[in-house]
Amino acid sequence: MNKLLIIEDDVTIRNALRILLENQGYTVVEATNGEEGLELFDKTFDLLIIDIMMPNISGIDVCRKIREKSYVPILFLTAKSLETDKMEALSAGGDDYLVKPFSYVELIARIQALIRRCRVYDNADASDNTASSTIERCGLTLDTKCSNVSYDGRQLALTDKEYQILLLLISHPTKTFSTQNIFESVWNEPYTQFSNNTIMVHIKNLRNKLEAGCGCAHLIKTVWGKGYKFEE
Repeated sequence: MNKLLIIEDDVTIRNALRILLENQGYTVVEATNGEEGLELFDKTFDLLIIDIMMPNISGIDVCRKIREKSYVPILFLTAKSLETDKMEALSAGGDDYLVKPFSYVELIARIQALIRRCRVYDNADASDNTASSTIERCGLTLDTKCSNVSYDGRQLALTDKEYQILLLLISHPTKTFSTQNIFESVWNEPYTQFSNNTIMVHIKNLRNKLEAGCGCAHLIKTVWGKGYKFEE
């Protein structure tokens, strides 16, 4: 049974989410604000649902603090629909977002997709225990069983989406993937006019972490007019 943490200051929305998710079989823990959410959070949670606009400490800042110690999937709820707001949420380490008001059907679908994608590599490895669980290229080592990335023995702290993008590119060296290819492969959703910015933000974050961790941001190459590829 999956355990979710809802961090939402609106009691009406929070109660509605709890009832909906408990009816779907999830174990739900509630936090009324960002400070309480940070106090309640631990590694037993499978996913966090965080409202962006909260008093004292925003959902964006809560996400940044969570990312200092965990890469649990984070789904943002927001009343802000501008692209700049969405990019800020993704840059802070969020995995997905929904704009209020949202469909409960879509909410459940996104939660299921985030949890499923977080575990897909473990499941794939378990289904074929003869396959290698590591990919090594240019000093980078991807452990597909644990979804970890390291360089020269030092682990790089990537989010689930950043890891999946890197895995996609590094598994097909020299192949160019369009933003649509990447979005539909990693998010498992239809490509829309907003998806390009989502990919750009995640590629930027991935490059920054590769540069900080091993000085190898250049491994993710932009192929102008076509997309991105891993270049050895």
